[in-house]
Amino acid sequence: MTQADRAAQRYRESHGHAPVGVWSAPGRVNLIGEHTDYNNGLVLPFALPHRVAVAAAPRADGRISATTVGDDGLPQRARAVPIAELAPGRVTGWAAYAYGVAWVLREAGITSGAELVITGDVPTGAGLSSSHALQCAVALALLGLAGTVPGDGGPTLAEIAEWVRRSENDFVGAPTGLLDQTASLRCVEGHALFLDVRSGEAEQIPFDAPVLVIDTRVRHALADSAYGDRRRGCERAAELLGLPSLREVAPDTDLGRLPADLLPLVRHVVTENERVLATVAALREGTAIGPLLSASHASLRDDYRVSCRELDVAVEAAESAGALGARMTGGGFGGSAIAVVPPAAEQAVRAAVLAAFAERSLTAPRLFTAAPSPGAGRDH
Repeated sequence: MTQADRAAQRYRESHGHAPVGVWSAPGRVNLIGEHTDYNNGLVLPFALPHRVAVAAAPRADGRISATTVGDDGLPQRARAVPIAELAPGRVTGWAAYAYGVAWVLREAGITSGAELVITGDVPTGAGLSSSHALQCAVALALLGLAGTVPGDGGPTLAEIAEWVRRSENDFVGAPTGLLDQTASLRCVEGHALFLDVRSGEAEQIPFDAPVLVIDTRVRHALADSAYGDRRRGCERAAELLGLPSLREVAPDTDLGRLPADLLPLVRHVVTENERVLATVAALREGTAIGPLLSASHASLRDDYRVSCRELDVAVEAAESAGALGARMTGGGFGGSAIAVVPPAAEQAVRAAVLAAFAERSLTAPRLFTAAPSPGAGRDH
């Protein structure tokens, strides 16, 4: 049963009738280009096969209500709230991610009430963008109930991504960039999305090799983590350099005016953008990308300082057992690592990672392979 079918079934069980429609959106893996999106840089994500689905129908009372069904099969229902009364801080917990989208869409003229039932299998807290998958699916559902079709006289996917970013930043309170929303909405099967955040230009780069995902099970919360500290550091560095963002740092830029604690942040952003370009070139030419992923992890660990023990153990174990390259993916401080692994070495790499965690008495990670999958859309 697909997530869309599951959401439709749970909606019928909860409300006694079928939903008007079901929309879903995937989680994502960022192949390379980490912490560059909010610096107007370059990113290269692809969509996971794991999705969040939203079954929806209109309400006549102008309220939004949402029910989520977890892995245990038990529904959690958030109280219905008038869309006209939504405001940052008035809704907390998981419901803020859904209701925040309605708050943003209200300014775009989408004010009709909605009843939502949400299911999904994107691992939460794993750095695989489960929250953005939820928000993108909710955005498409609310637009769909209003009769608005993205790109067909309606808003573009880029505009919807910006609305979801606003929801995350201003309603939920997490200072994320545009990477995750854009990936969930705009990725296509068998490709990685090469996105220039500054210009908005995007290109689908053929990439169909499965990647080993290592969910360390170390959970993070971007709204109350050091993620915001890194972002503020980058913004401060750009201000001191007199630049709109760190994307504008040039080889001849004088970094001498920066305090010592900001230099590593700048170095990571500049070199990470270079690694994205190199990875895109390698994919086009059919050459190895593994060393670029490994170099990205070293930079995130040493310069940006957003790795953790479990991520480092995963990367080192994978590489020692035959992975061609590996790195943490996502915001960091926990979450997941990815590894490019030859098929013949996959079992050895899996065994080595599990053994490395066991030897250190760390919680066993969840491992799965994922190939680039379709982006968000309407299922039923």
